Amino acid sequence: MMKIVVLAVLVVGAYGCGLPTFSPVVTRVVGGQDVRPHSWPWQISLQYNRQGEWKHTCGGTLISDQWVLTAAHCISSGKEYRVAMGKHNLKETEEGAVYMGTANIIVHEKWNPFFIRNDIALIKLASAVTLSDTIMAACLPVAGFILPHDEPCYVTGWGRLSTGGPIADILQQALLPVVDHATCTKPDWWGPQVKDTMVCAGGDGVVSGCNGDSGGPLNCQNVDGAWEVHGIVSFGSGLSCNFPKKPTVFTRVSSYSDWLSSVSS
Repeated sequence: MMKIVVLAVLVVGAYGCGLPTFSPVVTRVVGGQDVRPHSWPWQISLQYNRQGEWKHTCGGTLISDQWVLTAAHCISSGKEYRVAMGKHNLKETEEGAVYMGTANIIVHEKWNPFFIRNDIALIKLASAVTLSDTIMAACLPVAGFILPHDEPCYVTGWGRLSTGGPIADILQQALLPVVDHATCTKPDWWGPQVKDTMVCAGGDGVVSGCNGDSGGPLNCQNVDGAWEVHGIVSFGSGLSCNFPKKPTVFTRVSSYSDWLSSVSS
């Protein structure tokens, strides 16, 4: 983990990690809301080429000037991908936005799509991106760190605004309090499907991640005020984007510190 921390310090330079120039407006308002522009500057849009047109498919998190963290289930062999950074509204041409191809995509070697295990992937950008007020890296949590129950974290993404609804044009944020492992694994919650390499958040039946948010970050603020990416949107209820006792389940980033260090070196 120390290797990753040192790397992050070197590449983010004067901007640091997890300290946006435009601070997010974080509230206890229930439900998703438009974000303050560029207040989550590590949020990326993963896009694929469909007959010459680029389409948003997943979210992701910039964790250095050349590496993006996303979910394994977002990656399909044979597709051409690009990463859109510095975006707020996907439908608009925005000053400062950067679109970059990929040099390498590394899916966890033990990714299991049937049981949804090890749902994590790293994307190496074609070249290092210049960090700025609108493009910045998130911090990584300490290896093995476990979020406490009810910790106020935020999911961000351009996912569907409701079950079966349209993809959002403007980046959304939503408060998702963390649900501890003991609660999330109860029989009437997710039961044994949730492993200790995962973290649950939400489950109040009002707000959750939804299709298109996959791969995006669970953003949690540390004691020093910097934002860390503690989770990668992995799965939720197949019945609805907002279903009681079925919180959004994230890949727990702190479980994969050694893997991240080994594959990004």
